[in-house]
Amino acid sequence: MSQDIVILLSYFFTSLNDYNRMLMKINKENAALLIIDMQEKILPAMTDVEELIDNCMRLVKGCQELNIPVISTVQYRKGLGDIIPQINLLLNGREPEPVEKFEFSCMQNDNFYDFISKLNRNKIIVVGIESHVCVQQTVLDLIHADYHPIVIADCIASRKHYDKRFALERMRDYGADITTHESVLFELLVTSKAPEFKEISNIIK
Repeated sequence: MSQDIVILLSYFFTSLNDYNRMLMKINKENAALLIIDMQEKILPAMTDVEELIDNCMRLVKGCQELNIPVISTVQYRKGLGDIIPQINLLLNGREPEPVEKFEFSCMQNDNFYDFISKLNRNKIIVVGIESHVCVQQTVLDLIHADYHPIVIADCIASRKHYDKRFALERMRDYGADITTHESVLFELLVTSKAPEFKEISNIIK
């Protein structure tokens, strides 16, 4: 192989890596927040429930401050109740009504699929319950549909710690990003000079 070809190939792969890194970045223009099944009758059974609620509330407030679309779902509302009051208070009047579903994966629900398709956002920040059922199946289907899910590890839960642990491992193996609510909010801010920086900082404290 000639030296010129080696140089060209090296340049090509460097450019490709730079392009891929650019595509992986989350920003305000390409992101949406998905809240899965944070419901009254099932949430109390989750592990670390108070921390889960607090983290989710901070993330919702931060995304609203940044004008990022928020989508929510409820699983079989009649049996499992509405979204918990703490989250519902933040959503009510500001965000679309939750999509009711019976499917475990949000992406298998026609109303949800139509809604998310119209958003034209390919980075989907995912929170909710349960990690190993509705969250995991939704994330795998998002990847299959060419979305880029960002799973917020401190904003998802299951009834058992090991179910959450193995769900996180599987979602990462399939290509989902795993991070925390504070990390993703600062990535969305980009700079401390952002007009929302002070408010986001206060939310995280």
